[in-house]
Amino acid sequence: MNNIFNLQNGEEDKQKVLANVKKNISFSGSNLWILACAIMVASVGLNVNSTAVVIGAMLISPLMGPIIGAGFALGMFDFQLLRRSLKNLLLSTVVGLVVSFLYFLLSPYKEAQSEIISRTAPNIYDVLIAFSGGLVGVIAVTRVEKGNPIPGVAIATALMPPLCTAGYGLATGNFVYFGGAMFLYSINCVFICIATYSIVKFLKYPAVEVVDKKKSDRIRIWISVIVALMIIPSIFFAYRFVTKQNYEVKVDQFLTREFEEKGNTIVYKKTSYYTIPKTIELAFLTRKFSTQQIAEINKKLKDYKIEGTKVIIRQDSAFLANATLTKSDINEVEDKSTAIIAELKNKVSKYSFDTQNIYPEARSILPAIKSISVAKQEIFNNTDSTKIIPVALYQSSEALTEPQVKTLRQWLKVKLKVDTLEIYRR
Repeated sequence: MNNIFNLQNGEEDKQKVLANVKKNISFSGSNLWILACAIMVASVGLNVNSTAVVIGAMLISPLMGPIIGAGFALGMFDFQLLRRSLKNLLLSTVVGLVVSFLYFLLSPYKEAQSEIISRTAPNIYDVLIAFSGGLVGVIAVTRVEKGNPIPGVAIATALMPPLCTAGYGLATGNFVYFGGAMFLYSINCVFICIATYSIVKFLKYPAVEVVDKKKSDRIRIWISVIVALMIIPSIFFAYRFVTKQNYEVKVDQFLTREFEEKGNTIVYKKTSYYTIPKTIELAFLTRKFSTQQIAEINKKLKDYKIEGTKVIIRQDSAFLANATLTKSDINEVEDKSTAIIAELKNKVSKYSFDTQNIYPEARSILPAIKSISVAKQEIFNNTDSTKIIPVALYQSSEALTEPQVKTLRQWLKVKLKVDTLEIYRR
């Protein structure tokens, strides 16, 4: 077991590792240009909602360098390296904010896409990702054979997208997005650094400065305080995220069973989770609800364990005309409308004939006819089967004679292309 979990196996020479770490800390010359270009690529990817472009920006980003450098500095009590790492991390953060801010300020398209929104609400899961990714990253850095982990770590820990999202928040004046994105960026930086510190201590990298126990304890206390400041809000946000997801699942079950399975097409839906009471706003394609029916619907919320929620059904035409529908909502409505129209057309063709010029032609044969109508009539009987027969109704001052009815029937059979026909006087 010791051999299986031994991190000393395959470890690179410590001096070579430190030389590589120090080399990747600096942000000047080519590194600064690469960072600025990576920020621009990530900003474009977030703006157009392209996951592939955002991933590409993560892979070319050099942001991991100073964070890993800070972790090595803390683990080795190299305070000169720590100052240099934090200085370069601050510089890279400022450059990232400025470049992304300018891009989103000049971009004509400023709508928040899902790639942006997903970086504004960090929680405890992001802490786990950052710490685990940081462990993988620093273990790979200390190996002779670096292998494939580094690109994966760059994608998983995602330093670039939250930084660009913060720039988006500044450019659009949305400080909620700015705060959430900067918190996620801080989580990633701190826990990658702490993961690095843990591995450096585990691999027993030699201390650069002799530090007494009091100063060493002070460093550990500061690390513990920072970890607590990151973890406590993350747990709270995770709890809110989980409870909201469970609530939305119950709302979807409620809408499916009470409306969609009963043939009611929902064209607008808006759920407000953080209001008191919570609200579900709905609008329907054709269905209208009375006040009593809406009250009954609200009573059913208890059955789905979503008490403290109010269902609001929008039925005024002005709201429906101005309601903002998503593309999927519009497509769903169009599909259902097309199906309804096709069904109605089938029913019309089933029970009607092409009656163009039928009255003038019938009157030319039998001048006594004042009006005539034809249709297909559904006949029910006691065998639970139905039969559809063509029926003609005519209007005249006096009833037609048998020969006249026979003439009319023969002509209508040919005209309507049917084998049988019933004729009655109206």
